Amino acid sequence: MQWKNRQYGEESPFIPMGPFKLRLPFIHYKFEWPDYVQGLLMCAVDLAAIPLLVELLGMPFEAALAVVMLNGLFYLTHHLLGDPVIPGWITPAIPLIMAYVSAFPEGPERVYALISFQLMLGILSIFLGATGLASKVVNLVPPAMKSGIILGAGFAAVISVFQAGGRFESFPWTITITIGIAFYLLFSRHFNSIKNRNKSLQLLAKLGIFPIITLAVFIAPIFKEAPWPTIEWGFTKPDFAVLWSEYTVFGLGFPPLEMFLTALPTVLATYIVLFGDVLQSKALIDEADELRPDEKIDYNPNRAHLIFGSRNSIMSILGPDVTMSGPLWAAMQVVVVERYKEGKKVMDSIFGGSGSFRWGTNTALLLMPIVSLLEPILGVALALTLLIQGYVSVRIGIMESHSQRDLGVAGIIGAILATKGATWAFAAGILLCLLIYGKQFFKGENDGTFAKDVKEDSKAPNEESV
Repeated sequence: MQWKNRQYGEESPFIPMGPFKLRLPFIHYKFEWPDYVQGLLMCAVDLAAIPLLVELLGMPFEAALAVVMLNGLFYLTHHLLGDPVIPGWITPAIPLIMAYVSAFPEGPERVYALISFQLMLGILSIFLGATGLASKVVNLVPPAMKSGIILGAGFAAVISVFQAGGRFESFPWTITITIGIAFYLLFSRHFNSIKNRNKSLQLLAKLGIFPIITLAVFIAPIFKEAPWPTIEWGFTKPDFAVLWSEYTVFGLGFPPLEMFLTALPTVLATYIVLFGDVLQSKALIDEADELRPDEKIDYNPNRAHLIFGSRNSIMSILGPDVTMSGPLWAAMQVVVVERYKEGKKVMDSIFGGSGSFRWGTNTALLLMPIVSLLEPILGVALALTLLIQGYVSVRIGIMESHSQRDLGVAGIIGAILATKGATWAFAAGILLCLLIYGKQFFKGENDGTFAKDVKEDSKAPNEESV
């Protein structure tokens, strides 16, 4: 069945495959060129994973590029198999994973730690998706602990940029200027109020952090914090041979069992952060579905778990990655959804927008001119991503608390998580919730602390778009 034959109110055509719904470009959905072109430009964020892999694992640039390209291919599985989202990293958890991996000596042991962590997260996600237990597991975590874990992820993100030896020391002026502009464009009430009066400002707002990363290409050399890019032509040359021989189970063997047990607390903390992205995915899709009755959108959290769980499991074997395989790239999902809301003439299907975008990022990773242009400022791109995510995580983490007591407990858990790791944070959280709430351990209390704040701030700009 062709995409042109979709009847009003029906789903886009697909080939049923058990819990999945296979959709192919040009056959089951219309290819959306505006989203494809934007994907070409936004590969900068995908490439920002390279400095992490170089720094933490000592990977050569070309081997790290191979990991990014593998990740890019698996990004396509979401829309191809029926999940109408633009997937990305588990961004809020990156600092937690960095801290966990850094606790092991650099070399094979650190690689083992990352492999076991990612494989365990993948298997857990697949299990919860296959059994439908995902929401039940998260609901068992007390609100104060959920709040503390998300807060801790935000604290860790900011600390990782400003700590001794962090990226701020390498790019002080570039990060200061670009993050200032980023916060103005993304969170400022003033910009939110004026952007709707000007089409150029509307376009600027929809591009997320891409304009800011582009600006960094020029600012960093001006302040002598990075060289001017040397544009190279041709196609990129990822080094899969080095990746598989030195950084995977094919060359190093399988991690010892104790590595999996050691990773468990941080895996659980990461999953709680990850589940927040699943909830956000559903909220964004539901909002779009209400405004576009011509297309029925089927978003299934269990199917999403199966897909990103499989991505993490496979990547742990083929190319372990510090950024992990997450269910949502929130910033770009919002951009595509906003265009989708404008009607069928603007975007025929949500799958066309999300799929075309990810085809675009994959194309760009093959093009040496784009990669070489962005290579000098990848550290800045990563710092911007972490600082913006830190802001959002702290805000969301606070709102997960239901009372002042919750918030006090969450603050302690968050600080311990950012400084001592997930094991100590979980232990402290369990002890504090037992001491303060007793029999109400799982429910905590709701004293209405945040109800008044939400009501008074109802006109604040929407920050979920980050």
